[in-house]
Amino acid sequence: MSALFTPLHLRSLRIPNRVWMSPMCMYSAAPEGPDTGVPTDFHLTHLASRAAGGAGLVMAEATGVRPDGRISPWDLGLWNDRQQEAFTRIAEAIKAHGAVAAIQLAHAGRKSSMDKPWLSDRYVPETEGGWQPVGPSAIAYGELPVPHELDVDEIQQLAQDFADSARRALAAGFQVVEVHGAHGFLINSFLSPASNHRTDAYGGSFENRLRFALEVVEAVRAVWPDDLPVFFRTSATDWLTENPEDERAGWTGEDTVRLAKELHAHGVDLLDVSTGGMVRDAKIVAGPNYQVPFADQARQGAGIPTAAVGIITEPQQAEDIITNGQADAVFLGRELLRHPYWPQHAALALDAEPTWPDQYAYAVKRSKR
Repeated sequence: MSALFTPLHLRSLRIPNRVWMSPMCMYSAAPEGPDTGVPTDFHLTHLASRAAGGAGLVMAEATGVRPDGRISPWDLGLWNDRQQEAFTRIAEAIKAHGAVAAIQLAHAGRKSSMDKPWLSDRYVPETEGGWQPVGPSAIAYGELPVPHELDVDEIQQLAQDFADSARRALAAGFQVVEVHGAHGFLINSFLSPASNHRTDAYGGSFENRLRFALEVVEAVRAVWPDDLPVFFRTSATDWLTENPEDERAGWTGEDTVRLAKELHAHGVDLLDVSTGGMVRDAKIVAGPNYQVPFADQARQGAGIPTAAVGIITEPQQAEDIITNGQADAVFLGRELLRHPYWPQHAALALDAEPTWPDQYAYAVKRSKR
């Protein structure tokens, strides 16, 4: 019996296997006008095809909780009825293929208003349809503009914005909502001492730097049903020095364990463990499984289910992560762009039963004759 293809139960939700599609921005929504942030037929095809490909959970990309919270003007959003209606089609299509429909809610913070990455890494100014970034402190990300430092009223409104989008996600039919707290975006920038230099209740001490993240989770959990799970994506390390006296000190794996305990106590059911994104020049040595130890550390240290990411490309590799207890699931990103039906082929490789759509299964079985 393949561990990778056993169900995972979180609250009342049964997720049919442990191979999940990671949220990946497509930068393909209308940047302005009535269709701003509205999912298109491309998004429908992109997400539904991975459900048909056998992923047990399919997560829609980082979706802005407000217009100026998007990474780029071309990102998806979920702050109005038109967006919600379009997402309803997507959630229905994902579930129709047997997968769990999930969505990641996000605010890009000081890394917002960016160009499409295949065009440039430049900031899109307000004169071209962009907006001013915001953050916990007036500290720029690299060469991007210095962000507006949020005041307390603005911070508390942002927590409500996450809750409002979560309410819309539920109405659209999603079964899992994930709070994006990674990759140097807004929530992550409150957590890390590299980007949060505040001296009020939202900065300074470790507990204060956690405050915004926990307030967002509380606000989301308050509108999300008790029988459905909430995920949280974290960057488990900034890949900076772990010496708190160093001016280059950043967030660490041990910090993530402490955060995970608090998140679990506040109603988070699974920690989606990534790394990095806080500074441009972090020294990251990437390779197969390079982020898996951080998922393992949080799982063991905080007693919370975790999902692992990071150059996971082979069926046996993914199987071993689950079998060895390093994580409860794996999120695949670029590998599912390259191979949309990776889960179906992995099931065959691991002697599990693939879940081809009937229209495909007939042809696949005939091709073996």
